[in-house]
Amino acid sequence: MTREAAWSDEPPRPADDPAEPRTPSVTPPDGPGAPAPRRRGALLVRCVLAALSGVLLYLSFPPRPLWWLAPLALALLAGCLYGRRPRAGFGLGTLAGLGYLLPLLVWTGEEVGPVPWLALTFLEALFYGLTGLGIALVSRLRAWPVFAAAVWVAGEGLRARAPFGGFPWGKLAFGQADGVFTPLAALGGTPLLSFGVALCGFGLYEALRIARRHPGRTAAALTALTVAAPIGAALAARPLVSDAAEDGTVVAAVIQGNVPRLGLDFNSQRRAVLDNHVRRTIQLAEDVKAGKAPKPDFVVWPENSSDLDPYAEPDAHAVIDQAVKAIGVPVAIGAVVAPETGPLRNTMILWDPVAGPTATYDKRKIQPFGERIPMRSFVRLFSSDVDRVRRDFGPGKDPGVFDMAGSGVGMVTCFEAAFDDAVRSTVRDGAQVIAVPSNNATFGRTQMTYQQLAMDRVRAVEHSRTVLVPVTSGVSAVIRPDGRIVSQTKMFTADALVAEIPLRSGRTPATVVGPLPEYALLLLAAGGFGVLVARRIRARRAA
Repeated sequence: MTREAAWSDEPPRPADDPAEPRTPSVTPPDGPGAPAPRRRGALLVRCVLAALSGVLLYLSFPPRPLWWLAPLALALLAGCLYGRRPRAGFGLGTLAGLGYLLPLLVWTGEEVGPVPWLALTFLEALFYGLTGLGIALVSRLRAWPVFAAAVWVAGEGLRARAPFGGFPWGKLAFGQADGVFTPLAALGGTPLLSFGVALCGFGLYEALRIARRHPGRTAAALTALTVAAPIGAALAARPLVSDAAEDGTVVAAVIQGNVPRLGLDFNSQRRAVLDNHVRRTIQLAEDVKAGKAPKPDFVVWPENSSDLDPYAEPDAHAVIDQAVKAIGVPVAIGAVVAPETGPLRNTMILWDPVAGPTATYDKRKIQPFGERIPMRSFVRLFSSDVDRVRRDFGPGKDPGVFDMAGSGVGMVTCFEAAFDDAVRSTVRDGAQVIAVPSNNATFGRTQMTYQQLAMDRVRAVEHSRTVLVPVTSGVSAVIRPDGRIVSQTKMFTADALVAEIPLRSGRTPATVVGPLPEYALLLLAAGGFGVLVARRIRARRAA
C-alpha cells in the first residue's frame, strides 16, 4: 500500500464490506493532478470559508441569541477540514480561530490599543490551528465526527491550561446559555456541552456529504444520529435543570456602585469607587426602612469595590463598617489587600455588622497580563501599559465559602468563572449559592460583560445553583439555577438588586464526576490518533 493510500480521504474498507462497491480511484478536482489555477482557487475558497466559520461562531455568542449558529459554523469548518493534510488542517484551523477570536476578544484592547488584543488573538488562534490539524487527521476514520468532536474538546482543554495558566474564555459551551444543548452542562460539565455542540455540527456536515453522494443510503440515516444524539441527550437531561428550593429560600442583594470614569483610570479615584458602593448600600438600607425594598439576609459587593486596603486604611475601614452597620446584615466586600511584603491579594472579605471583617477569600486564578505580568521586561518592548501593574497579584490556595446568615455563599471572583475547577471546587466545598463578584469597568461598554454573564448562566445550570453577579459598573444580575436571569442592571449606573433566591445543596452529575467526562473525551481523541498511527505502521510494513 502506498503512503497516499494509507492517508486517503476515505477510510479503507474490508474486501467483503458490502456498504459500498469499489470504484476506480479518481483524482479530486482540486487534488495534486488538477491544474495549478484550479488548486489555488480551491485553496482560496477553503481559506475564506474557514475564516467565515469562525465569524459565524462569534455571531453565535451573546449578546446575540443565535446559539444555533454554532453547529452550522462547525459544519462549515468540517467541510474545509475533511480529508485535508495535517498542514492544511493547521492553517485552516488557525484562520477559523482568527475569524472567531478577533471580534470576540476585541474588548481586550479597549484601553491599551491593538497590540495586546492582536497578540492574545494570534496566540489563542494557534490552539485552533492544532485542533484543525487533529480534525483533519481523524476525518480519515469511520465515525470521524465523534473523534473530531473529542479533538475539539481536547483543544479547549489545552487552551484552558496553557500558557500562563490558560485562557478558557470563548469555550464553545459558553455560547449556549440560551440553547437546546445547555442541560448537557448539568450532566457532564462544559466539556460535555462543547462535545455535544461540536458533534452536532460535524455530524451535520457528514450527513449532508453522504446524502449528497449516496442518496437514500442507510449510512446517511445512521450518520444523522450524530446530529440527533446530542439533542436527544440534552432533552433527556432536562430534569437535571431545576430551581426548586431544596434548603429554603433567602433574600440576597447585590450592589453596583458604579465608577467615576471608564477605562484603565477608573480606579485612580479609589475612594470615589468605595464611596459609591457605601452610598448605594446605605440607600438600600433606607429603602428597606421605608418599606420600598425587602430586607436582605446578606449583601454582596463587586470585585475591587474597595481598592483601598481596609486593614491598612482606617478611613476605608470606617466607611465600610458604616455601610454594613446601616444594612445590618453580613456583606461580602471586594478589596485589594496590600501586605507589607509579597504580592497583592484580590480578596473578598466577609464583613459582619457586629464583628467587623472576619473570613476572607483570595482569588485563585490570577489573570495574566492583567493582574500579573509574566516576562515583564520582554512584554514592555511591545507595550508600556504593563507598568500600570506596578505590583503583581498573588493567587490564593483554597475555595472560599462564606457563612452568610446561615447560607453557604461560594466566592468565584470574575475571571475564575471561566475555569471549571474553580467553580466546581467551590460547590463541592459547600456553596449553596455562587457569587461571581466582578469588575468590568476596564472594558467600557464592550460585549465582554455579556460574554461573562452568559458564562455565569452556564455555570448556574452546570451546578444547579443561583449565581449572584455584582459588578462595579454592570451588568450585575441575579441568575436562577436553571440559567434564567430574573433581574439585571444597566451599564454604568448605580443600582441594587434584591431578590428571593432558592438555596440548593444537591449535586448535579457534573459536580459529582468533576473532570472525568473531559478525561474520557481526551482518551477518545487519543484513541483516534492511535488508530491512525497503527494504520500507518501497517501500511509501511505492507509496502
